[in-house]
Amino acid sequence: MRSTQRTGRADLRDALTVAVAVGVVGISFGALAPAAGLSPAMTMAMSLLVFAGGAQLLVTGVLAAGGGVWAAVAAGLVLNLRHLPFGLALARHLGGGWSRLPAAHVVTDESTAFVLARTGTPGRARRAFWTLGVAKYLCWQLGTAGGIVLGASVPDPAAFGLDAAFPAALLAMLVPMLRRIDARRVATAAAAVSLACAPFLPAGVPVLAGLLGVGAAGRGTGETGPAS
Repeated sequence: MRSTQRTGRADLRDALTVAVAVGVVGISFGALAPAAGLSPAMTMAMSLLVFAGGAQLLVTGVLAAGGGVWAAVAAGLVLNLRHLPFGLALARHLGGGWSRLPAAHVVTDESTAFVLARTGTPGRARRAFWTLGVAKYLCWQLGTAGGIVLGASVPDPAAFGLDAAFPAALLAMLVPMLRRIDARRVATAAAAVSLACAPFLPAGVPVLAGLLGVGAAGRGTGETGPAS
């Protein structure tokens, strides 16, 4: 019993740490999204209904660059395709029934790693998932709202270099994935295709064209480079 309590407290502490960090990113999103043309109401609605930090940053970044709505939405949907294997990996740890519907809304990269590291004790993975899911969701909404308020006091985000936050955030998501050799090949090919298309295609479309870089994955053995 005491062991379960200690584990529960440790999981709660770790979940809150992750959630607070996510909330800080939410502040950046809330401050910058209106500068890309989204109203405060649309910004909050995106956080409430989409709740996908990477996709939200990508969509807003495409809009800020002058891309069309359809290109932005398509880019966000493609990025979120990674949630399909996440859901498959988590399904057997979360039980069945209608609870899977709200669970699907809070599946993220962090929650997947968080849960899969806590599957040794019966019931622990499910509790950890909901603890992190609820904490992250609340912190993301609070961060977005706080960012909207703070952003309203900055007349020109570009003057403070805040417009660089979108590509910087996406780059921060990408870098940890580049330890695999095949991932580096795909990233290099995708960047080359996107840069080659940028002068000729509307904003946002080169990002989609970069999907052709997947063809560079090959059939390697999954060798990884040295850990950083």
